[in-house]
Amino acid sequence: MNLPGRARNGLNGVARELLRQPTVEKPRRQWVDDVVAWCHQHDIDLATRISGKTLRFDAALLAQIDDVLDSARIAPLGRSLSGLTSSAQPKEGVEEDKATRESPRARRVLVSFPPQPITGLSNEPRAIRDVDVQALKLSAFGALVQVENLDSFYEFSPELPALSGYANPLVVYRGDRHYGGGFALLADAWHKTHRPHIYGGDFDVKGVTLALDSNATHLLLPNIEWLTQNATPLHVPAEQFPFQRRLRKHFAALPSAHPLRNYLTLLLEKQRGLKHQWFGGEVVCVGLA
Repeated sequence: MNLPGRARNGLNGVARELLRQPTVEKPRRQWVDDVVAWCHQHDIDLATRISGKTLRFDAALLAQIDDVLDSARIAPLGRSLSGLTSSAQPKEGVEEDKATRESPRARRVLVSFPPQPITGLSNEPRAIRDVDVQALKLSAFGALVQVENLDSFYEFSPELPALSGYANPLVVYRGDRHYGGGFALLADAWHKTHRPHIYGGDFDVKGVTLALDSNATHLLLPNIEWLTQNATPLHVPAEQFPFQRRLRKHFAALPSAHPLRNYLTLLLEKQRGLKHQWFGGEVVCVGLA
């Protein structure tokens, strides 16, 4: 029987309390009963420490528990497996904690690079790579281009007039449940560089809100004339209506001549939008603030 995670957390708390007092008494419920069952299984005599209602802890009892953990090659008290990767957990012992370990994709992002010929692989328009956020040298990129939809990401090329002023744009998939965490780390790191962050995604309430949430500085959109002709109420989902309030506040704070006002008027007042996959015409960068 492994020492349950909640029992380990409880014992770690007791260890901190024992730094200030010789004994700590806890009621017999939840994690304490887990400790009692574990001690009985491993022949740790609780003797006079236990009653029907409480368990009294002291340094000697925690030392016994640590001895058993050590002999079983399990991480001692005070050491948590929470947040460690699958490769880091074995360094703490043979116990595995899948529930709290770091996801294998926690720091991974999908990046679109210029073509990179590989022996045995036919040439592709872009090279899609799964990389660790920490392996990216952000100083090498003039702008971050965040692409919301995976199908659009696979087809996206930064060879656009709207992006010609940015040296070596870093094109990254915004992520889903698999890659969203890694992109959030990248977006935070990129924000500290104070360089342009361009959002390419659906022209709808959710899309613009996602751009704001990720600290994007620009939206990549069709020019307003083309979009006015082609945006449709069919691409404004009803379930997004409750989130319009935030965009209306953002709209009210924009200067009167700001280019984004025309786009938000189309979206909020005329209730018309357009999915990224339907974009056409000349694409431009529109500032968010």
